[in-house]
Amino acid sequence: MANSTSDSLDLYAKVEDLLGVKEAAPSLYAYYLLFLNTIDFETLLDVGCGSGDFLRQIQGALEIPEVKGIDLSPLMVSRTLEQGYDAQCVDLCDLDGQYDVVTAVFDMVNYLDKAELERFLGCVKAHLNDGGYFLCDINTLHGFENVAVGSYIVDDEERFLTVDSDFEEGEYHAEFTLFEKEGTYFKKSQETIRQYYHTIDEIVRLSGLELVQSDDVNLYELEEADKAFLVLRKV
Repeated sequence: MANSTSDSLDLYAKVEDLLGVKEAAPSLYAYYLLFLNTIDFETLLDVGCGSGDFLRQIQGALEIPEVKGIDLSPLMVSRTLEQGYDAQCVDLCDLDGQYDVVTAVFDMVNYLDKAELERFLGCVKAHLNDGGYFLCDINTLHGFENVAVGSYIVDDEERFLTVDSDFEEGEYHAEFTLFEKEGTYFKKSQETIRQYYHTIDEIVRLSGLELVQSDDVNLYELEEADKAFLVLRKV
């Protein structure tokens, strides 16, 4: 479903903690929690569940009867399972079952190009119960141009990571080069991760769902919002 291969997703999983994502995530999760706290629901599916941090936070606050995570990265799925949550390495469109709530958190939607986005949103609708909600966040144009672009170098003695990224014509691409210490040597791995800019109108039109809520999100204290939080409903 996504341009990013399982290899590139697994590489990202290895370095996620070096990128500041975990520090910014709770501020974003709050938007999801605040909305979910206003509705009654029994089941939740998190698409692109990563290491399970979102499921842990939401479940800890709401005690949802049934939660499940899916991800295309086997490494991420194993981490979610280790946290004690039901998780599966599967494409959403190949999954069985319907849910009251489907979530796609922290850039997940931006990993899909236009064709993949249309297919994905069709599968979201198919997996929602009538009256169910789809919650997601997308990067704004300002976010792509002012947060993600540039070069980044970080290390923690065991790992050395460089990221070189650019954004043009609606497409963001980042080359990740990781050196991991193995004994007295360093193992090199390299992958390119791509993301795509989508508008709120595109999400609404392609999903066939009703837009219930749209909030500006500013995670990085920029002059303008770097994300938009969206709530859509199957009516």
